[in-house]
Amino acid sequence: MSLDELRDLLARHARPDLSTPIEDLRVFRADRPQPPIPTTYGRVFTLVAQGTKRFALGNHLYEYRAGQYLIASVDLPVTAYFEKPNPQLPGLGFGLTLHPSTIAEILLQTTPGELPDLGPDTPPGLAVSTAPTELVEAAVRLLRLLDQPRDIAVLAPLVKREIIWRLITGEQGAILRQFGFPDSSLSHIARAVQRIRDHYAQPFRVEELARQAGMSVSAFHRNFQTVTAMSPIQFQKQIRLQQARLLLAADPADIAGISRRVGYQSPAQFSRDYRRQFGEPPTRDVAHLHAYTRTGTPTGPPES
Repeated sequence: MSLDELRDLLARHARPDLSTPIEDLRVFRADRPQPPIPTTYGRVFTLVAQGTKRFALGNHLYEYRAGQYLIASVDLPVTAYFEKPNPQLPGLGFGLTLHPSTIAEILLQTTPGELPDLGPDTPPGLAVSTAPTELVEAAVRLLRLLDQPRDIAVLAPLVKREIIWRLITGEQGAILRQFGFPDSSLSHIARAVQRIRDHYAQPFRVEELARQAGMSVSAFHRNFQTVTAMSPIQFQKQIRLQQARLLLAADPADIAGISRRVGYQSPAQFSRDYRRQFGEPPTRDVAHLHAYTRTGTPTGPPES
């Protein structure tokens, strides 16, 4: 079965830094439980070959299992982890970065009317589906090239294009098709998302973002919520808290200073928001993360 071969390839080629000799391809493996890690899902196709991966986006909890894939079309702040992996049954999967220019190029090669018309609705920024056999087989062919380094330069771009085509014509194809068009509503929201991410510590006016997106304020709010599962202000808060957690891991004593650096005016409000997001106040949460790094044993609240 293709999924069995996919598991074998991923298990053999997984590296601690997730990298591979194939551009834009990352392989991940989890041999033991880890605390949920704040990360970014953006412009990527990921496929799980073994285990269950969970991720939280805003107040929503998602998961995808062996044989299922996820498409992310914008840079979204999520908290992700594999559910109870172990050395005998590690979590295995891979991610392939998606480029709008490549998607657009493939779309331009399609015959008019070959793909169904896009509906008026903006698709979500994240979606999970079961991978059809053709998509899994294409993923296997891409990973086989890791055993044939001489062939990577010539064949990897061709197989990656096939994977993108399978995605475009698959259940979540509307996401990629809007993603590939620079004037689509999804692309406008993606640019607003990037602006908030790049300037997360600074205040912004929703009216200005809506104007730049060419939308009314109400339409912008509605589309932003559809794509990110959050309001613009909630999205900014998620980015600020994730960045604060990274900074506190390096300097856990400077809570007040770091809260100001990420855009909070009140350290007390920062601590309240941090606890709501991560389950513990900043000092305790970072202490647990450091303890886990040293011992490999979670000391904080159990995974949910």
